Amino acid sequence: MELKKLDPKNNSNKNLNYYQGIINKVSSYDPAIKKNVLIKAVDFSRERHSEQKRDSGDPYFFHPLAVANILADYKLDWISVTTALLHDTVEDSVATRAEIRKLFGAEIARLVDGVTKLSKIETPHIELREAENFRKFLLAMSKDIRVLLVKLADRLHNMRTITHIDSEDRRLRISRETLDVYAPLAARIGMQNMREELEDRAFSQTNSSIRKSLNKRIIFLRSQDNELVKKIIKEIKNKFKLNNKYVEIQGREKSIYSVWKKMQKSSISFENISDIYAFRIICANRSDCYSALGIIHNIWPMIPGRFKDYISTPKSNGYSSIHTNVIGPLGRPIEIQIRTKKMHELNEYGVAAHWYYKEKASMPIKLNKVSLNLFKEFSEIIGNSSGAADLLSHTKMEMYSDQVFCFTPKGEVITMPKSATPIDFAFAVHSQLGETCVGCKINGRSAPLQTILSNGDQVEILRINGQSPKPIWLNYAVTGKARSYINKFIRENDKIEFIKLGKSILENSFILKNKQFHDKLIDPILKQTSFKSKRALFMALGKAEINSDEVLKLILPNKNKEILNAPNNTKDKGVSLKGLKPGVAIHMAECCYPLFGERIVGLMTEGKGITIHTLDCVTLERFTDNPELWVDLTWNKKNSENSVGRIDIIVTNKKGSLNTLTQTIAEFGGNITNLLVNQRSDEFFQMSLDIEVNNAKHLNEIITGLRTNLSVYKVNRSKESYN
Repeated sequence: MELKKLDPKNNSNKNLNYYQGIINKVSSYDPAIKKNVLIKAVDFSRERHSEQKRDSGDPYFFHPLAVANILADYKLDWISVTTALLHDTVEDSVATRAEIRKLFGAEIARLVDGVTKLSKIETPHIELREAENFRKFLLAMSKDIRVLLVKLADRLHNMRTITHIDSEDRRLRISRETLDVYAPLAARIGMQNMREELEDRAFSQTNSSIRKSLNKRIIFLRSQDNELVKKIIKEIKNKFKLNNKYVEIQGREKSIYSVWKKMQKSSISFENISDIYAFRIICANRSDCYSALGIIHNIWPMIPGRFKDYISTPKSNGYSSIHTNVIGPLGRPIEIQIRTKKMHELNEYGVAAHWYYKEKASMPIKLNKVSLNLFKEFSEIIGNSSGAADLLSHTKMEMYSDQVFCFTPKGEVITMPKSATPIDFAFAVHSQLGETCVGCKINGRSAPLQTILSNGDQVEILRINGQSPKPIWLNYAVTGKARSYINKFIRENDKIEFIKLGKSILENSFILKNKQFHDKLIDPILKQTSFKSKRALFMALGKAEINSDEVLKLILPNKNKEILNAPNNTKDKGVSLKGLKPGVAIHMAECCYPLFGERIVGLMTEGKGITIHTLDCVTLERFTDNPELWVDLTWNKKNSENSVGRIDIIVTNKKGSLNTLTQTIAEFGGNITNLLVNQRSDEFFQMSLDIEVNNAKHLNEIITGLRTNLSVYKVNRSKESYN
């Protein structure tokens, strides 16, 4: 099929000059460009995609060309740009790997292969397919980070054009995946500009009503004083001139999504967010940054607890800047970021900027130390994960992380997410140190392993050879690396214990039949079962996946023989009760309403069984002197049943308040199962609501959504029951 001549006056066909535009752009920064190869890639992609259309109706070729231009804007090498032009040809079956290798060389073929979406894996659940593809994608990008950069640019252009997709379900799936995977990956390699755009475009699809509400409030603030940012910049510049300092100052509103995340994280309303605006002071060098900080703090009072020095201690993705919040010009609380020009470019463009500064030639982009550590951790998590879904869970932990900086006794900085404990610290230093950990000292004093670490803590890990991880550590560990290692040990240890238990169950069954058991009795029946070994059969017995009577019918004479297909006869109760006998009754505590995903513990109650509480439930304080009643529990990851969470809410007593309340809960996928009005006045309703949710995160999202509702005065998670 021959392509029609494009009309340069038509905006949708603005890429008419597709050769010269991309070549000029790449030539401006990459002297090693091979123009003939780039032109050949443009022709090849345009020809092979000629019979395809985008959802917008545009020629499909506009997509790879747009992805190539995004990478050129980030000043990626010509090989990356060429890969972007070709990245969909193999996936869409309009070219073969052999063709790409023959026409464009082994390096470009390898990168195209890495970016190509992987073949679908036939599993019963779509999330497992996506997780398995994600595992392979992580492995591919760990070999050459350009695979990730092309993939991020591909996703960015797809998000820019997502409104052309008719299917709402498809738009939501792509947007959630963007928030869960691609935006955090962009953040972890320092590409803040790309991360913000990915987040905001995805947020407009996943929470359109909340985004509109927040946008209206920001527009209202802006309308109160259109010149506010300019006035503050002018005021800051004047103060610096008085100190004979000349710096570049930038001001901007924070993204709507970052405002939303702040509301979620800090459980505060929009009115209580003090730093809607952020101002950057760009200095000539590092020492000038600290001089600028002195000037700022000398002029305007600092807001306590809102100062961070990421220059002396950069973030794990290489981010360097000083952050401080002050009551600034015009009495406004503002955030000020102080950095050099090079720091600013590295902060905004991450790995891409590292390449531009360090390489400035066409060669494989070398992983800087930051990226190398990230992918090293991903590789370890991949090796320790039991399956694709487990991997996706652990990896998300690594990607989402506000950070805390701690030190080894030798002064080495270890960066971890907030809420990290000494267990996370030990595994971050070295996996063997984590596995053999028995205790710790924080700032020279002995401390429990469940202690939450703070910025600046010096941590010394105490270890003993031959020690091994404890299952209870999962209640304290938060990093993907630590949890993947602990889970791996638990799986291996459980396997041994289940085999022992299964064999013991069978031996006892023989004793009850006045028979003597020995292993050789198992060999003849294996062919009649779905088990490949005696150990597998013993494990199934130990895990109660099969019944010992079924095995006896096969082994003992004068019994009806039947095929054993290892059916699962146990009912999934949503939690893993390790070490307990089957059939123990389980109850959810009505004092704390534990939800899937929260840290939990069980209390044994005579005549009642096990009652499950959240780890922070006040009821547990009454049983601190009875450790024999406590049972370590974790949620079963296969659990898919909804549970009920309770919230306490105060709503303004005006027409339509209850309607907007229920609408907001419904928009977030919640279902009100019970409502009690505790108190009513002329101004307010005070109520308790039971809401059916998927997990604790789901309930938190609903609570944050309610906080954006003008009719809601206050809302919190309830921790007390009512009759």
